[in-house]
Amino acid sequence: MDDKDIFLNIEQHILNDEKPSDFFYRELDKGTLHTYPFSMIEELNDVPQNPKFHPEGNVFIHTMMVVDEGAKNRNRSKHKRAFMWALLLHDIGKKPTTKMRKGRMTSYNHDVVGERMAREFLEHFNEEQSFIDEVSALVRWHMQSLFVTKDMKFQNMESMLKEVDIDEIVLVALCDRLGRGRLSKGEIQETKDQVNYFEQKLRSFKKQH
Repeated sequence: MDDKDIFLNIEQHILNDEKPSDFFYRELDKGTLHTYPFSMIEELNDVPQNPKFHPEGNVFIHTMMVVDEGAKNRNRSKHKRAFMWALLLHDIGKKPTTKMRKGRMTSYNHDVVGERMAREFLEHFNEEQSFIDEVSALVRWHMQSLFVTKDMKFQNMESMLKEVDIDEIVLVALCDRLGRGRLSKGEIQETKDQVNYFEQKLRSFKKQH
């Protein structure tokens, strides 16, 4: 299969499979993701995460859990093709940014770096610019749910809302936050409450501006 065939095969699975991660684990074992630009995804298997926030393990495992959450929710998306590609690529920026700082695993700016990498990935397949813009914007802003709900200095609702649809970024946030290991029923509900609060903040901000 050439690159475009692999790309289209991936797309078919993320848009149709009940559990796309099964496909990706098979392809990982077969070495399909070994060549550029698919290597951006494969390399996530070598990127550790802070076990406090990600008990499931490395970034590839987290991404697979997020994509499976996406499969449960993709029919709620207005543009499910962009939505599912954004989930698959949302953390590719963690490969170059993950470092141990003061005994703690961090991935500062992985959202910003990830936007550039998502563009590079999709441009390889000569995708339409509007599609590339939509996917890369969701990658760029996927951390805002955390920044906004915790009132952190990195929040930037004004810039984000110029680039993404509220419903879509909220759905991305939900899948990202639920795609983690060993969440109790209480933690799942707490996560949903936080994402709802994120949505309320965005709608309130949009009304005022």
